[in-house]
Amino acid sequence: MRDIVTILFNDFETLDVFGPIEILGRMPQHFNPEFYSLDGGIVTSSQKVQIVTKAFSEMHSVSYILVIPGGIGTRNLIKDTRFIDALAQFAGKAEFILTVCTGSILFSKTGLLDGKKATSNKRVFAWTGKESPKVQWVKNARWIKDGNIYTSSGVSAGIDMTLGFISDLLGYETAKQQSIEIEYTWNENPESDPFAELY
Repeated sequence: MRDIVTILFNDFETLDVFGPIEILGRMPQHFNPEFYSLDGGIVTSSQKVQIVTKAFSEMHSVSYILVIPGGIGTRNLIKDTRFIDALAQFAGKAEFILTVCTGSILFSKTGLLDGKKATSNKRVFAWTGKESPKVQWVKNARWIKDGNIYTSSGVSAGIDMTLGFISDLLGYETAKQQSIEIEYTWNENPESDPFAELY
């Protein structure tokens, strides 16, 4: 059993979180979703979805997967040293790290993506290189795995990445069955983002 430590903040993108959590949460024998924010309490997404979270100080998981969503709230958080320092500590102890959309830009401020391949939301792709030029940003990827770090493109790409992660961890048939059960057409090729050239 692995805890899913999902990091939340005000104005996160709703599907960035609940796409992956829908899949991971359907397998309670393998995963236990938990939600954390800097100071705990109610956190509100850009779409006004409210979630009760635990404070970072309450996180005592030993074996866990770290999930970092994106959203408009990342714009201010990239400058929040208290948040970034805590994120770096969590990431340093995580078994796997999964980022969705601009969550990769937020995560890149820890320095733990330097020298690694990563991707992000193509709508704001110019921002990635400006904020973290030491990261090897890949524009056409739907998602990228570099070591124990998975990064994905915009919003729904987090679902594709999570299915890819499940495939790596538990086998392709398990991932494919999950996509069928949620009636989702899985973009299985991580190297091809059908939306990359639109922006």
